[in-house]
Amino acid sequence: MKAVLLAAGYATRLRPLTDDLPKHLLPVGGRPMLDWVLDRVRELEEVDGIHLVTNSRFASEFTAWAEPNGVFVHDDGTTSNEDRLGAVGDLRLVIERGGLDGEELLVLAGDNLFDFSVRDYAAWWRAKPQPASAVPLHDVGDLELATHYGIAEMDADERIVSFVEKPSEPASTLAATLIYLLPPAHVRLVADYLAEGHSPDNAGSFLGWLAHSEPVFGYRFAGHWYDIGNRDQLLEADNRLRRDAGQPERESYSLD
Repeated sequence: MKAVLLAAGYATRLRPLTDDLPKHLLPVGGRPMLDWVLDRVRELEEVDGIHLVTNSRFASEFTAWAEPNGVFVHDDGTTSNEDRLGAVGDLRLVIERGGLDGEELLVLAGDNLFDFSVRDYAAWWRAKPQPASAVPLHDVGDLELATHYGIAEMDADERIVSFVEKPSEPASTLAATLIYLLPPAHVRLVADYLAEGHSPDNAGSFLGWLAHSEPVFGYRFAGHWYDIGNRDQLLEADNRLRRDAGQPERESYSLD
């Protein structure tokens, strides 16, 4: 199995923090955000290669972080939010450049922080009829809040029967996280999805497209999950990890 870390976004909502440092390397709980993600990936002993995709603007910063961590960095060649490839476009780039179309993939957004066990998640996935993909689902507990996420509905066997990005009338409160497990048969479908002209920008759109014709299972988990997109989420995650480390909380986020 190979892991793919998606970290090519420009995080415009976090400027000026992200003018000179990519969001995924901002410190939370005293460590770069990606360090926490890498800890989770390394729980899974079968992962024997980790690939990260970034943009040209921050490629040098990610390379400096990646080298001591044994992570392969792929520069997607973009320089601004306007010419970005999108999450699915970047995933295809890594699959092609890394020769990963015959591999199982663990695909993670580099700005998703969570505290469930990836080892348990993978074991649950392997117990499902294969080939199948899987996505962790977090119950946000509120239908209004659910309108801000990609929302899944499952059957009695935990197979996803519908998936809608930011629905105006959510069918459930189960929000999908970008922590996918994909078998080789589904990895090869990433290129098909893009060839059909679907959006390259949102991984949830690929997930919904895939679930229409292939088995995709939802893994419900308890605990914390942070999809860091703005300063409030960044501060909340920082303070949560600072509490866990016995550090004082802060009223506002800073790089200090």
